[in-house]
Amino acid sequence: MRGIPMLCMALMATLTAGAQQFSRADTLRGTITPQRAWWDVTSYDLHVQVNPDDSTFSGFNTITYKVLKTDSLMQIDLQVPMVIDSVVQDKKSLAFTRDSNAWFIKLVAPQGKDKTKKITVFYSGKPRKALNAPWDGGVVWSKDEKGRPWIATACQGLGASIWWPNKDTQSDEPENMTIHVTVPSELVDVSNGRLKKTIDNPDGTKTFVWYVSNPINNYDVAVNVGNYIEMKDTWSGEGGKLDLGFWVLDYNEDKAREHFKVVKPMLKCFEYWFGKYPFYKDSYKLIEAPFLGMEHQSGVAYGNNYRMGYKGTDLSGTGWGLKWDFLIIHESGHEWFGNNITSKDLADMWIHESFTNYSETLFTECQYGRKAADEYVQGIRKNIKNDVPIIAPYGVNAEGSGDMYYKGANMLHNIRQIMENDEAFRQLLRGMNKTFYHQTVTTQEIEQYMSQVVGMNLSKVFDQYLRHTTIPTLEYRFSGQQLQYRWVSDVKDFNMPVKVKLSDNGFKLIYPGTLWRSSNITLSDVKNFEVDKNFYINTKQVK
Repeated sequence: MRGIPMLCMALMATLTAGAQQFSRADTLRGTITPQRAWWDVTSYDLHVQVNPDDSTFSGFNTITYKVLKTDSLMQIDLQVPMVIDSVVQDKKSLAFTRDSNAWFIKLVAPQGKDKTKKITVFYSGKPRKALNAPWDGGVVWSKDEKGRPWIATACQGLGASIWWPNKDTQSDEPENMTIHVTVPSELVDVSNGRLKKTIDNPDGTKTFVWYVSNPINNYDVAVNVGNYIEMKDTWSGEGGKLDLGFWVLDYNEDKAREHFKVVKPMLKCFEYWFGKYPFYKDSYKLIEAPFLGMEHQSGVAYGNNYRMGYKGTDLSGTGWGLKWDFLIIHESGHEWFGNNITSKDLADMWIHESFTNYSETLFTECQYGRKAADEYVQGIRKNIKNDVPIIAPYGVNAEGSGDMYYKGANMLHNIRQIMENDEAFRQLLRGMNKTFYHQTVTTQEIEQYMSQVVGMNLSKVFDQYLRHTTIPTLEYRFSGQQLQYRWVSDVKDFNMPVKVKLSDNGFKLIYPGTLWRSSNITLSDVKNFEVDKNFYINTKQVK
């Protein structure tokens, strides 16, 4: 999602209001309609002129696509109040109609199966202004401390089609992309990938041409316009030399140079746990932004004002969250989960947010040790609401509960405890990024992969934590030298192992079911019995 631990307030109001109501527009955005299914995007060549004087965007997008099966009606997405001015293929203008935020292009040229074709969509308008970026997004039209224009896009959830025409679904990523951004000549644009050239135009504008050589999801495509300077560096990682670029407002250079020193130890930590940084070809950039932050691929938007924690606060309440900058760590974690591995449907955004939230715990562990990490992940539980399921309805462009952050991270921490082998858990995370490298995935694929690696069917664990609003309760009682226990949960035959203290020698896994089971207990004092706090569950002693 936003890479921030909360949901758009309007979305949350909808989700918590009871029965969810979805419009035809939601379905057109969230479904692989017949007008989307027959073609596959291979590249975008986006040209956009940003006009600070009247808050307008204008330009065109040339879409290269492969024909999967013959058809003649193509869906392109561009949201109100933006408009498509014209569409051209093979030098011929095409007719089109509009249905809400979806535009249907009537193709004339033959669309032969397996052929590669191009279509160019010209567009213009005043894109929606962000009301509270990044949660309620759009385009941020801001001013820096010197009163100069400072502009950025932030559109996850809302959709990239808020400001440029595309096939606006997470399930279809271009293999590469060129981004041309034209701005007044005194300003600089920073977008994704690498800057290939700048063009001085005769009308007093300048065009910045960026090239993304890796697959990229639409909501990651970004425009950042301001009085930027670049600080260059390099880092040697698993993929060789990684170019680093820190783009900050000109008056923040000294501050940023010191504050961004965390990037190299962060990259070392994340490569240790997740594997090679996924976008060596496109570099790693931090870009100062006029909003809190966003995981824009290879160009992470940063707006935490050079503070530790999350806007100067510790989301865990333990003190550990104030020892590092939340926005740098969290948003960069998305390069692996969200940008490298992308969910096909918005409903499965836990794949982005749960793993990335857990990256905060792993970074804490890298810097301060396992005890600190355990305290951090336990501390963030105070933010869990258990309000609506983490996985939302499919096919309607809906996100589930904000619990996909903290609750999802704690679910992963549960699984780590079940494995009882941190190296195996590390290989699970690394293997996932290798197996699904630069791919779009479903929840089912991730669940099956993790179950296979763990060697246990985790489906009931995923069901309980992702598809229900409660967490399981471990009921227990003592009978002589026996501990008796069972699960009470929403999921039939729930069977998650859990660690408890059966002896004075520490914790041991037990395997409760929904019927009473028992284990021998040898504690010197039964009062010393406890359940491992690393498991996010409820406990209840019964008679």
